[in-house]
Amino acid sequence: MKLRVSAYREAAISMGELNGAEYIEVPSPRANNAKKVSLLPLIFLIFYEVSGGPFGVEDTVHAAGPLFALLGFLIFPLIWSVPEALITAEMGTMFPENGGYVVWVSSALGPYWGFQQGWMKWLSGVIDNALYPVMFLDYLKSAIPALGGGLPRILAVLALTLVLTYMNYRGLTIVGWVAVSLGILSILPFVVMGLISIPKLKPARWLVADVHSIDWNLYLNTLFWNLNYWDSISTLAGEVHNPKKTLPKALFYAVILVVLSYFFPLLIGTGAVPLDRDSWTDGYFSDIAKILGGVWLRCWVQGAAAVSNMGMFMAEMSSDSFQLLGMAERGMLPEFFAKRSRHGTPLIGILFSASGVILLSWLSFQEIVAAENFLYCFGMILEFIAFVWLRIKYPNATRPFKIPGGTIGAVLLCIPPAILIGVVLAFSSIKVMVVSLVAVAIGLVLQPCLKFIEKKRWLKFSISSDLPDITSHGPLLH
Repeated sequence: MKLRVSAYREAAISMGELNGAEYIEVPSPRANNAKKVSLLPLIFLIFYEVSGGPFGVEDTVHAAGPLFALLGFLIFPLIWSVPEALITAEMGTMFPENGGYVVWVSSALGPYWGFQQGWMKWLSGVIDNALYPVMFLDYLKSAIPALGGGLPRILAVLALTLVLTYMNYRGLTIVGWVAVSLGILSILPFVVMGLISIPKLKPARWLVADVHSIDWNLYLNTLFWNLNYWDSISTLAGEVHNPKKTLPKALFYAVILVVLSYFFPLLIGTGAVPLDRDSWTDGYFSDIAKILGGVWLRCWVQGAAAVSNMGMFMAEMSSDSFQLLGMAERGMLPEFFAKRSRHGTPLIGILFSASGVILLSWLSFQEIVAAENFLYCFGMILEFIAFVWLRIKYPNATRPFKIPGGTIGAVLLCIPPAILIGVVLAFSSIKVMVVSLVAVAIGLVLQPCLKFIEKKRWLKFSISSDLPDITSHGPLLH
């Protein structure tokens, strides 16, 4: 289906003002009332999309010991995080709109595969978001045992989800600056813990390793989960102030912030406390804080974990809901998904994402991580193909941020993370594999069903006239 182009844009093309893939800045009436996100809030939104601090990295020590845990958070970012962040910077500035990676894949492989990308990434994002109420309560249950299970835990999950969903409803600018505040609060106790731990550090503890006792499935899944989702910020590109310059800068600073927020707390925890691998599970940093500083420091770390999970929840929900809005603006979903609240937020997308979180929050931490990683891997394969294909098919299209090295460099950049995807998928359990493949199959059928509904006019679908043409014959890619 040919995408419509606004009259303003057509006039610009006829006068030759559109050079290659240039985006013309056309104000959208739906977004006029919403303030754009600036650099600092964007850095912390990315930080919370990917990390949120060291909460959740404990299982790497449990699975592989201190040495492999530390090496993992140094080597893994080079293999996975840096390539993904670079691709996000190039593609996100080439297509600065809320569809994000859905638009990338659609422009390269067509709308059918663009929808599959959107389905898998949205589903993995909702599954990911179901983790944060679980992690929030896991850190608090040592202080409030009643939150360990039963009705109090269920009510706490519902209350937390509703409060954070309301904050997303109020606007992305609020979420961005809240993310900055929560980021500082979640990192600060580990700075204090590091200072306290200096006299107790024993470097020999960092070198402990036993290759024969490594749980590779848990180790790789935990590393992968803690260092992915860099591309999620692309679904907010349409809400960013001057995304062509702001997005690459924010990704650069966020990569540094994320790696440091993982590596130094692990140095502290593994170097200052005698090793007990069985104790290194979700929530163990609060116990380390008590050992090093006392009850007051444990309470501070538990509070930091709580606000960190709040930040991750809000950032992820923002990306998920704006992705649905972006898909609706491209005609992939019914028009009602594109409706904004008076705060400029996608109300229907927020409600859909919150419902998914509530439905999935009963799963365990390890089950959620494994399931979302499997779906996320499929989505990343489509992204890599789209990235390379656009480099081959449209080498001269304007790219405000372009990774050097040409087409060969683009291919080489994708090889290490593609191999890693294969390894992660190979270590998946049969249960996770079956559930994930069923979810993928639903997406394969869902898109034709929506096209049938559109053809029968049972629901209204439309394409925003403010968006540029991304079809192969359109001016954007030429």
